[in-house]
Amino acid sequence: MILIFGGTTEGRIVSSILDESGKEYYYSTKGDFQQIDLVHGERVSGAMTHEVMRDFIREKDIRLVIDAAHPFAAVLHKTIGEVTAALSIPVVRYERRYSERTGQVIECASYQEMIEKLEAQPCHRLLALTGVNTLIPLKPFWEKHESFFRILDRDDSREKAEAAGFPFSHIRYFREGEDQALFDEIQPDAVITKESGESGFFEEKIAPALAAGVPVYMITRPALPAHYEQVQGPVGLRKAVERLCPDFFPLKTGFTTGSTATAATAAALHALLHEGEFIDSAEIILPSGEEVKLPVERLERTERGYRAMARKYSGDDPDVTHLTEICSEVAFTEEHDGVRFLQGEGVGIVTLPGLGLEIGGPAINKTPRQMMETIVRRHYPVGGVDITISIPQGRELASKTFNPRLGILDGISVVGTSGVVKPFSSEAFIASIVRQADVAVALGADTIVINSGAKSEKYLKAAFPDLPFQSFVQYGNFIGETLEKLASLSIPKIYMGIMLGKAVKLAEGNMDTHSKKVVMNKAYLHTVATKAGCTDRAHTLIDGLTLARELWQGLSAEDLDRFMHQITESCHEAGARLVPESELSVLLIDDEGNIRYTYPRDFFQANK
Repeated sequence: MILIFGGTTEGRIVSSILDESGKEYYYSTKGDFQQIDLVHGERVSGAMTHEVMRDFIREKDIRLVIDAAHPFAAVLHKTIGEVTAALSIPVVRYERRYSERTGQVIECASYQEMIEKLEAQPCHRLLALTGVNTLIPLKPFWEKHESFFRILDRDDSREKAEAAGFPFSHIRYFREGEDQALFDEIQPDAVITKESGESGFFEEKIAPALAAGVPVYMITRPALPAHYEQVQGPVGLRKAVERLCPDFFPLKTGFTTGSTATAATAAALHALLHEGEFIDSAEIILPSGEEVKLPVERLERTERGYRAMARKYSGDDPDVTHLTEICSEVAFTEEHDGVRFLQGEGVGIVTLPGLGLEIGGPAINKTPRQMMETIVRRHYPVGGVDITISIPQGRELASKTFNPRLGILDGISVVGTSGVVKPFSSEAFIASIVRQADVAVALGADTIVINSGAKSEKYLKAAFPDLPFQSFVQYGNFIGETLEKLASLSIPKIYMGIMLGKAVKLAEGNMDTHSKKVVMNKAYLHTVATKAGCTDRAHTLIDGLTLARELWQGLSAEDLDRFMHQITESCHEAGARLVPESELSVLLIDDEGNIRYTYPRDFFQANK
């Protein structure tokens, strides 16, 4: 069993991730003010002393604690640290993102230090954004100097202000987006805040003062217990839970070849910058912005630089590259001043257009290139760098993929759009679809937006900003199973977001669009073009296609409309058979994330 300490934005994220497992867990908060929807979690309210926490952990057989409480809940962090250390229970800290300390803000380790610095300034009119719980420690200052405190508009906050003896005429209530208006009203000599991070709106709080040249003082966040394992995003949390509670998630995630290559690149670059030092884990930045660490197994010196090896781990999606060695050699060069990617052994060569890569160059896709370049420039901002990716088994593995049909020869490609592998080829993934749908229905959703994965989901969330995130369900490649599940739940309204590569397969009637099961059928595309009344030029383009997405740019405007309307209608026809009691809309998304074609065609008018 897992115990979460929440009450924050981070707590909501943690509970949503754990709900995906379908397993029970506990969610503890000091009060009951935070509204949170728990599908499989049980809410526990009330402050926990050492004794209460120890007894609860023993009684409920807690095997993992996740601390997602406020960063300034110092007493709680200390209690969790001491109790879990005594009971040998691991703790994962789900940490929020913090702004880089640039020196623009005056740091204070304590409220006493902050008071001393305010007195020395001197400050006669203070705007405090530190919250109601800081009234007592800051009382020696505000009793002598005019001060305004912004607090939450809640009864318990007003009670604390009254108990502290603070004048209500100088209370202001938090309103999101009103930082500038509040600053303009108060016109303070100084502003004080906590190091509250991104979800605490830290940047927004201090922006008006910095722009006006008014000093900003910040209480730095307290240190966490030494045995805490810190993660900063959903992927890191999921991997930590999979490792510390192996039976909690029935489905294990993995990392793409692109992420693995980036980890090897980071390790080789580190050695180049630190006299050959080997690191056994390398930090990378996923396309989402989350930072995670991947293991690195080997490092060696080369004639030009250093080469590191990381092993691809696919989780419960054991594709042909599972456990494959991926190597990256990093070398500095004066031949250019950018980041250049070179082909190593086992990495394919691009021979056909349509992949968005230079013909004759290495088959390393755009997202992995960006990930590696980001890591390089973080640690080596200026100067020429050559990155040579090699995959010793790549030539052999290529024969087991469809890469030759795409014009990728002599090896495999380095791919990945999210950096993470979700197991799209197992019964466990289908079970996860069922859980996603169950969660949405349990929360009262009457509209579900199904999508293939992280990329299309990002686009669709922008198109449906008012829907809760539980309304978005990823189908991966299992369109048929997803629709059948939604039909059994009697979902009134279903939007199916789909990109062209999967759409041309679904339109033909393929309900499982995995590339291992079905590939683009040019004969079918000719049938579609004929039925849609496209010109001979469209048929010529189809004959030379490498990937379906080339149709977006290759077709004339008239042929594009005819062809895409036909594809979208055919997708609707295939899907609607499985959800006869639901209203289904198909949304065809282009490579830039735009919903370009729909069926029914009046979607845009109906959703204005």
